[in-house]
Amino acid sequence: MNSVLLHALAHARTGDKGNRSSIALVAYEAKHWPLLVEQVTAQRVAALFADRRPSAVRRYLLPRLHAMNFVLDDVLDGGVNGSLNLDSHGKALSGLLLTLEIQSETSP
Repeated sequence: MNSVLLHALAHARTGDKGNRSSIALVAYEAKHWPLLVEQVTAQRVAALFADRRPSAVRRYLLPRLHAMNFVLDDVLDGGVNGSLNLDSHGKALSGLLLTLEIQSETSP
């Protein structure tokens, strides 16, 4: 088994609404989709974002697009209007998700 960072297999984009962040994850190649479904779970994402203390993390699968969307509640320090955080939109959160380690039998 090889350990690879998620960014080698997929790309991501972050959106926000209030204190909720939405992170879309899209596989570069369809062949990686089953591996992502298996290993990029709501539980692993919640653990990765534990420092931001999400109250809930939900995963929505989009198999025809080889993509998934994660919705993280209460991770933006109150959101754009309620935070002094430099990244109150949470645009950089997709970068954190892409640092997740994935175990793969093949290289990307």
